[in-house]
Amino acid sequence: MQQSKASVTVIGLGPMGQAMAGAFLDAGHAVTVWNRTAARADELVARGAELAADAEAAVAANELVVLSLTDYDAVFAVLESVEAAVAGRVFANLSSDTPERARRAARWLAERGAAQLTGGVQVPPSGIGSPESSTFYSGPVEAFQRHRAALEVLTGADYRGDDPGLAQLYYQIQMDLFWSSMSGYLHATAVAEANGISAEQFRPYAVSTASLVPGMIEFYAPRIAAGNHAGDVDRMAMVLASIDHVRHTAEASGVDGAIPAVLAETVRRAVEAGDGASSLTSLVGRFRKA
Repeated sequence: MQQSKASVTVIGLGPMGQAMAGAFLDAGHAVTVWNRTAARADELVARGAELAADAEAAVAANELVVLSLTDYDAVFAVLESVEAAVAGRVFANLSSDTPERARRAARWLAERGAAQLTGGVQVPPSGIGSPESSTFYSGPVEAFQRHRAALEVLTGADYRGDDPGLAQLYYQIQMDLFWSSMSGYLHATAVAEANGISAEQFRPYAVSTASLVPGMIEFYAPRIAAGNHAGDVDRMAMVLASIDHVRHTAEASGVDGAIPAVLAETVRRAVEAGDGASSLTSLVGRFRKA
């Protein structure tokens, strides 16, 4: 496709960065790339990308600079090495870390005449380039609006507000739910396999149980928001008994019982504090206090 759209720089060419640079090329953008290991750019260069001589040249090449790095240690290492070139640039920082580190990077850039749009990408590299995919963004709204069309080449854009930490906060709470859920699935699969039930045999039952979760979230979220933790649907004492049964089953199967043991201990403390007749949702308040 003839390159006729706004040019963009992509720094960081792991699988995600390569997918992003490729999506920009496919959409007709002129793309400058840079990575510490230059060979990672070979395929992109063959497709028409420009490989910058160094990180400073990559930043200087375009107003919009997309950062796709492992964490903010890597982000700060790059930013500090290109300090002289950041003024006037907009950094779409799509690297993962904590909300506070996102705010720190945004302050650092603002003090030097640049802007940061924090991003939290909600899909793996295979989802880049799909409008059905989504990325959380936060930061200066003017910068977001100016570069929205380019950013939407990568995924749909869900703007969360001007606080640069908000996109990372939304991303991390999604990851909190995701990794906890996946760990539970993998633990259950280990117990199944320890008892001669294959992952394939377990699959339809795992899917069936997982499919209950959206409805439970829809039911419980308004109650949590209202501070309603009545034990009319579930009771903490019964939850504790159930989790203990899971832990005992796992350990009797020769499977590490650490995950259900942590859950049981958390619920046990709540029961001992007097919440045995309340819903499991009352843990939200206890987590906040902790």
